[in-house]
Amino acid sequence: MIDIGVNLTNSRFDKDREDVVFRAQAAGVHGMIVTGTSIAESQQALAMALQWPGYCYSTAGVHPHDAKSVDDLTLPAIRALAAHPEVVAIGECGLDFNRDFSPRPQQEAVFEAQLALAAELHLPVFMHCRDAHERFMAILAPWRDKLPAAVLHCFTGTEAELRDCLALDLHIGITGWVCDERRGTDLREIVGLIPDNRLMIETDCPYLLPRNLRPKPKSSRNEPQYLPHIATELAVCRGQTAEAVAANAYITTQAFFYLGSPAQ
Repeated sequence: MIDIGVNLTNSRFDKDREDVVFRAQAAGVHGMIVTGTSIAESQQALAMALQWPGYCYSTAGVHPHDAKSVDDLTLPAIRALAAHPEVVAIGECGLDFNRDFSPRPQQEAVFEAQLALAAELHLPVFMHCRDAHERFMAILAPWRDKLPAAVLHCFTGTEAELRDCLALDLHIGITGWVCDERRGTDLREIVGLIPDNRLMIETDCPYLLPRNLRPKPKSSRNEPQYLPHIATELAVCRGQTAEAVAANAYITTQAFFYLGSPAQ
């Protein structure tokens, strides 16, 4: 398994970042994609990919929350980061109309700028969408055939939204939201619609600790070591074995990010 959404730059990992990586390896996680959410975070994500070569990779991008900080839509800093082979996708990019930490027109402009950059560089895109499905799809659709691959990470939407995403040939990232008996019920009912070759698994750590972990961890901080638990829960929802879900997601993730063979 490869965890496609690891916010390893988050300050909650400052005291034991190396141990977090070691615990993931011990749990059978074969690699991780460290998420870049701003220029500074993308630089840090690359540094972590370089620290654990062949195990960690990174993305380079600007999250919609940080779109307000972008004053040059040619994104020279992201372009420079993307020149490194350890950077395997542009993002996290997209729209977030739930919190609106950046003005919506600026979110949209920065999202489209990153789609254009990904198309130019022939890199996959790692995307975020919250409470913005209609605008997200409208902006993405004209670019889709110019992009080698695109994943909507941390999908928590409706069946109709999922079908829209699959119709646009998107990959889907599923997190521990599927382990939440309060908020994840609807998601549990539709994850079976995702084809094996479109499904990827992520923790989005340190967020979204699976609620049904037993014994319950002392900390609310999520970690990549819990990725196998998410895979097992997904298997239950999809009527598959955990081994099949893990194996299919591994193959899909390697192909999506153009990975060789992450460290076993």
